[in-house]
Amino acid sequence: MTGRFRSAVFVAWAAYALALPDTSEAGFVVFSAGGDNTTASIQGTVDTFRTALGNPNNANTPGPLGTGRREINWDGGGATTASPVGTPFAGFQNIRGALFTTPGTGFLQTPLNAVELTGINPTYSGTFGFFSSQRIFTPLNSNVTDVTFSVPGTGGATPATVSGFGAVFTDVDLPSSTSLEFFGVNGASLFSMNVLPGSVSDASLSFLGAIANAGELISRVRITTGTTALGPNDNPSGGTDVVAVDDLLYSEPQAVPEPSSWILIALGLGTVIGFGRFRRTQA
Repeated sequence: MTGRFRSAVFVAWAAYALALPDTSEAGFVVFSAGGDNTTASIQGTVDTFRTALGNPNNANTPGPLGTGRREINWDGGGATTASPVGTPFAGFQNIRGALFTTPGTGFLQTPLNAVELTGINPTYSGTFGFFSSQRIFTPLNSNVTDVTFSVPGTGGATPATVSGFGAVFTDVDLPSSTSLEFFGVNGASLFSMNVLPGSVSDASLSFLGAIANAGELISRVRITTGTTALGPNDNPSGGTDVVAVDDLLYSEPQAVPEPSSWILIALGLGTVIGFGRFRRTQA
């Protein structure tokens, strides 16, 4: 193998490796709070996280955009009715680049007094609270929600990653019942942390968010809410902790580079480098 060819192959491999997730040295800056049943109790932490993600809030603006963040608050401009949906739930995929799936049967966006929620368990109207008025979000028949990303405006056609993600939770009572886990583009776990419990027994609010500080790329987030799917009474002393989600916040989704594109670019760069060396040798 000639020196020029070895250089090209090395550059190609290095570029491809850089496109892979860092599975052993992942680092994240964490933003965490366990509050009471008032928005004010976690507002400061949420706002600090917003600033760290970056401005502006890009709302429904199509991408690709190089900066800013996206937010989902489930409230639909003040919606007062419940919205049951199936899985996958793509209602925010095109406009904000987030697709939701669950091993359960679907999801529910719901006010606290909606029959769709109280029909599952009548105590839930007092169990949960909200951060932004007035709907919360929960998987049905599961306590697991997976979020994947794409460039907003592409209808899911352009896969994307984010550098930071956070969520507001309501009624976290146990210290290890609720968590966020981030995964890289190859499916390796990059980050996992439990959500702090609230400081009151019902309708408390908690927040957990994390932002990569070493270039990690998050392609999937797993949200685990409580110890069980909705159904039983909340009974933390007996080990049953029912939890729901409110606002989600994440950095602007950025397109995932195709490994083949990286390799072609690197091979081209390697060829240029090799040709330059060859000319110098000839000279």
